[in-house]
Amino acid sequence: MRRRDFLKVCAAAPAAASLTGRPEHAAPDAGPYDAKGLPTRVLGRTGVSIPAIAIGCGSRFCAVKDVDQSVAILNAALDHGFFHWDTASQYASQDGTVVSEERLGVVLKERRREVFLASKVHDRTYDGARRLIERSLERLQTDRLDLIQIHQVGTLDEVERLGRPDGALRALRQARDEKVARFLGFSGHLSAAAMTEMVRRYDFDTMLIALNHYSERQGDFERQAVPAAAAKGLGVMVIKTIRPREMDPSLRPEDLLRYALSLENVSAAVVGTDSVEVVRKNAALLRNFKKMTPEEMSRIAVKVEPLFAAHAFDWQKPGYCDGVPG
Repeated sequence: MRRRDFLKVCAAAPAAASLTGRPEHAAPDAGPYDAKGLPTRVLGRTGVSIPAIAIGCGSRFCAVKDVDQSVAILNAALDHGFFHWDTASQYASQDGTVVSEERLGVVLKERRREVFLASKVHDRTYDGARRLIERSLERLQTDRLDLIQIHQVGTLDEVERLGRPDGALRALRQARDEKVARFLGFSGHLSAAAMTEMVRRYDFDTMLIALNHYSERQGDFERQAVPAAAAKGLGVMVIKTIRPREMDPSLRPEDLLRYALSLENVSAAVVGTDSVEVVRKNAALLRNFKKMTPEEMSRIAVKVEPLFAAHAFDWQKPGYCDGVPG
């Protein structure tokens, strides 16, 4: 299906479209993806093998003002084997001059077949999500997404609203049914209870979740939501893995990444990428990757726990939005 036909098909669909049915997917093939020798892991029920680090195209990527520099980063990513790219309809620079999906589109128009492409929609309504999917396809200069996700689920009330006949989930299911998207997922970093309920109530393929190393009133993502998703066969990806370094420069990014990738049930870490040098360093890290021992992981957890428990990061605060609405 071409993107110009997507809205027509969605508009013609019955209002009572199924919210729970999930069509069977054909067994995935290796596709055109080339990890260039980087270690890969199977992304849950999708059956797709992806590099253990994905290219995050959020705030760090959008801080790169020069178009040519952005293009160089993305081409270097593919040339080093990082073919899983993660963006969102909201991702943009603070001044609005850099729009993540548009920057990706510059490269995708030539190298789309090489990329496992993931984006997200933040609107909670059927009509709004449908419009965002259409706009994302136009910006990305493609007719299809490999993974479309509901962005930043934060409360149990949202979980309820998403599944209503006028909720965003219906638009995502239609995108999959009409081959506009292959797989469906969701992301979040505020409530372990909400993330766990998304797993329990609906039938997604993936979960993208922030790491935290503590238990408090919003729950323990690492010990509550992640195992629930894995038990249901979802591919689990993690974000915010190196954020603690912003508060404690003594923490090494490579150690924080090794911690994340040593966790049971984690398929990949999505890492904000703002330079070719970051691409090269992460490629070297993966090629030489060794799983942390329990003792090493405990030492990391002890260092970062006070930072998370103190709500030291902007993304832990009410009202935070990953990206600029638009």
